Amino acid sequence: MKNKIYTLISEYFQIGAGIVLASIGLKAFLLPNGFLDGGVTGIAILLNAQFGINISILLVILSIPFLVLGYFTVSRRIVIKSIISIIGLAIFIQLENFQTITDDKLLISIFGGLFVGMGIGITVRNGSVLDGSEILGVFLNDRLGISIGKVILVFNVILFSITALLFSVEIALYSILTFIVTAKVTDFMIEGFEDFIGLTIVSKNQEEVQKQILQKLGAGMTIYKGEGGYVHNGQKNELKIIHTVINRIDLRKIHQVIDEIDPDAFIMEFDINNIKGGVLRRYLQKKKNKKLPPNLVQQIENSQ
Repeated sequence: MKNKIYTLISEYFQIGAGIVLASIGLKAFLLPNGFLDGGVTGIAILLNAQFGINISILLVILSIPFLVLGYFTVSRRIVIKSIISIIGLAIFIQLENFQTITDDKLLISIFGGLFVGMGIGITVRNGSVLDGSEILGVFLNDRLGISIGKVILVFNVILFSITALLFSVEIALYSILTFIVTAKVTDFMIEGFEDFIGLTIVSKNQEEVQKQILQKLGAGMTIYKGEGGYVHNGQKNELKIIHTVINRIDLRKIHQVIDEIDPDAFIMEFDINNIKGGVLRRYLQKKKNKKLPPNLVQQIENSQ
């Protein structure tokens, strides 16, 4: 029970931090200079610039249809968190009063997108959204099979095209830059800055490959028992399959290690978004040697 309460408090504290960061990006950079971000926030900024309607009110009103969609496409818990987050963002935007930090349009686009992206990323990691366009993407993906990325892309292409017509092509281009920065920073905040790669390795010299990976990279691994599915003589061969996860910076090194032992080894790579537990945590600690301790290496070798 205490763990649940602690987790809930931690989630809402981080959501609060995300709201503050996003509101700084909007009030200190984008809004004073008429720059747009993507999604519902961009529509609110556009309407505010055209008709002078309070942007906090616009954010809440424009988000209502998307939250209704979210009620049918995502969990009720996420919708409740999103309602709290959007109202919180609207309140902070209304209360904050920043001085214009810079008049440099490039800096405005980059740092505005940076702060908004950090805010969105933190809130999404904690089960909430600050922009309803993601919910629209989930809805259309569920009903029509259209990818979420394509929905958001089309949504923002229309938005920035309208911006170019109503204001100027220059403002639209800077707004696109803001959106790109926001999207990339959001991805970093959600997926983390570590870039993991998973590898599945099948080699006739599996034991030597395993030993060298342990000694030269210090990466933990899991060994699966398998069976060859394609043979010339009709007899199926038993084999062992290495499954490991490394940082992308070590990808070339592990290829060199494997090529020295077995140039014909089968290697399959795939992206990893998140890792929890296991030997990998020791491998990625910056303050310690990447190589595993000798007793652990010996223990793994003896278990073969």
